[in-house]
Amino acid sequence: MTYLEHIGNYFIMLGRVFTAPQKPKIFYQALLKEIEDLGLKSLGIIMFISFFIGGVIALQTALNLDSPFIPDSLIGFAAKRSIILEFAPTFCSIILAGKVGSYITSSIGTMRVTEQIDALEVMGINSINFLILPKVIAALFFYPFLIALAMALGIFGGWLAGVLSGLFAGADYIIGIQTDFNSFLIVYALIKTLVFSFLIATVPSYHGYFVKGGSIAVGRASTQAVVWTTILIVIANYILTQLLLT
Repeated sequence: MTYLEHIGNYFIMLGRVFTAPQKPKIFYQALLKEIEDLGLKSLGIIMFISFFIGGVIALQTALNLDSPFIPDSLIGFAAKRSIILEFAPTFCSIILAGKVGSYITSSIGTMRVTEQIDALEVMGINSINFLILPKVIAALFFYPFLIALAMALGIFGGWLAGVLSGLFAGADYIIGIQTDFNSFLIVYALIKTLVFSFLIATVPSYHGYFVKGGSIAVGRASTQAVVWTTILIVIANYILTQLLLT
């Protein structure tokens, strides 16, 4: 029953997120702040991890293809598919769930335990809309660009790793990238990214908004938010794969 109660409260919260909006000027200022906090400040870690993981994928693929009958272009093809289908949208979203999710929960949870949210309610402000909607819009707007950048850097990292290591030729890698290119796979990855972005913005917000207790409770809620966001991302990944690719 506890899980059903949390699910019900979560959807009730979503209903309030999109009702009684604030003044456009206030919302615009909050949106720009959230784009910086949730998006721009995550750029560095996503770029760093994408570049090196792309290189690792290409190197591991090359090291496991020891048959002379398998062309080296398959390395680029396998790296491209792995990065576009799973690594960029799913793995990077899980990283963002850990980094951004804990920040969202702790910031909103701190406002709850210090009674700042109660003060907003007393002033007649829809605190859920005021605090959460800018985060949702910022995530939905910025994270597809972030994941597209992760795809490009991952593929480039694979090419550079092969060239520097000498395990395969850069030309063969590029041929593999161009082989059997299916643009729907990028659309599929971006659809997953939008769903994951919504979960990253709303699930930690729920845990922070309804936290009870003091600073210890805020820390516990941050941990729970990251865990549940990751679980929901994995479940949504499976469902979307079944719906879109089968």
